[in-house]
Amino acid sequence: MRCRALLVPALCAAALLAACSKSEPEKAAPPPTEVSALTVKAQTVPVTYEFVGQTESSQQVEIRARVAGYLEKRVYVEGSFVEPGQVLFRMDRKPFEASLKAAKAELAQQQARLSTARANLARVKPLVADNALAVKDLDDATGTEQAASAAVEAAAAKVTDAELNLGYTVITSPVSGQSSFAKVQDGAYVNAENSLLTYVAKLDPMRVNFSLSENESLRLQDEIAKGKLLKAARDDYAVELVLADGSSFPAQGRITFADASFSQETGTFLLRAELPNPKGELRPGQFVRVKVHGFRRPGSIIVPQRAVQEGPRGEFVWVVDSENKVSQRPVTVGDWMGDQWLVTGGLKDGERVVVDGLMRLAPGAAVKVKDVAPEPMPEVRAPASAQGAVPPGAAAAAASVMPNAPRAGAGPAGASASAGAAAATPPASGTNGDAVYFDRGRTALDATGQVRLVSVVAALKASPQLRVTLHGYVDASGDAKLNTALAKRRAESVRDALLAAGVPADRITLKAPENIVGGDSPQMARRVDVVLAEAR
Repeated sequence: MRCRALLVPALCAAALLAACSKSEPEKAAPPPTEVSALTVKAQTVPVTYEFVGQTESSQQVEIRARVAGYLEKRVYVEGSFVEPGQVLFRMDRKPFEASLKAAKAELAQQQARLSTARANLARVKPLVADNALAVKDLDDATGTEQAASAAVEAAAAKVTDAELNLGYTVITSPVSGQSSFAKVQDGAYVNAENSLLTYVAKLDPMRVNFSLSENESLRLQDEIAKGKLLKAARDDYAVELVLADGSSFPAQGRITFADASFSQETGTFLLRAELPNPKGELRPGQFVRVKVHGFRRPGSIIVPQRAVQEGPRGEFVWVVDSENKVSQRPVTVGDWMGDQWLVTGGLKDGERVVVDGLMRLAPGAAVKVKDVAPEPMPEVRAPASAQGAVPPGAAAAAASVMPNAPRAGAGPAGASASAGAAAATPPASGTNGDAVYFDRGRTALDATGQVRLVSVVAALKASPQLRVTLHGYVDASGDAKLNTALAKRRAESVRDALLAAGVPADRITLKAPENIVGGDSPQMARRVDVVLAEAR
């Protein structure tokens, strides 16, 4: 009985266990994790180096009084745009007019004495020849005539000096540009101590100064020597500005100056660029970010930033092998390029990198891969090079520094790099072009005009079917014949610049100058339209 009592519970427990085991099905293996991956490809990418810079007027002129006297009136509107020769201040003319009258009176007195001395000399000469007078009398008469002649010259110089001083009472601007406020008010006495009246800053072209650190210069010089970084063709580096609100300034410029040595105080190297600023949007003293285009980095691998993760041992990515299994791969990353990373080590051409679905991965896990196309490179406005279009010495200045590719002297965080498309795209059809502006009375191209022709030359070289027409205009103010000749010579200056840049003469057409119409300003007439069109 006792054995039966023990056996019954045991059989019940075994039956219960068997029932439980039958009710639980076997667990299936989890499905592979779905991920998105791209196949990386080594390529040569343009690189943009970014610096901190400050704008500076290409010609800031101090307007000073050249004579002492009372300031009668400020003529110009403070802060307005002024033209060359425009009157800014007038000084009291009365004292200088009186000085001029006195100088003229003294000149007339000395001229009268000279006439008397010459008449006396004319009488003495024949008498001495006839031995009627002594030779000493001739010597005295000759000396008196020469002294009177010298006195006339001195009096004439005083008249000239008085005329100049009188002219200095009308103070004009020597350049076109933005005026500053008046530092001396009407009615004040102006002398050598307070002769500074205001400033006039030329706004077109605008200069941008930026500094490059010695450490970064040496590092990038080493990369160029090892072939990891390629210089721009003919050391022609384009400059783009990013303003304080993050917008890009529409015009590009070129490096026009490089200092002769590093600064002993800061250990940086000064560079200067010039950009066209026809609308005066840039003002002196602005802080801007300077992007230098033209470098290229060969054999570069670019991955989206979201594909790169950071662990205790640094950055890594997930790599998919031939069996669709993932593994962690430590990588070395370089600069940001938009929303992508430049990977300088750890990846090879043709490997697959996971870009989405990273959170559910584990080393050795099987994955279901969805291949995605590489993301487009961020757009970078690349330089449109043209031989002869860069201001003289600019290429040499860039060659002496930019092959070293130093960074802004604002500190380690002062520079970054990005990459993008590097080809200037010519107009596909129809017409396109620009205009080159000249200062009053000038026919030579300035730096702004040279920069404007860079893209024109690039388009002509890239598209053999394009032709360029140069059309000058005649200023309606002033002498018509002189203005017509100026307009013709300005168009010829643009043509000569295009010829120097390698544009064939048979692709350039000069139109006869025309008068401006519709109430255009004289400044609009001092231009040459550069029109591109396909040959028909």
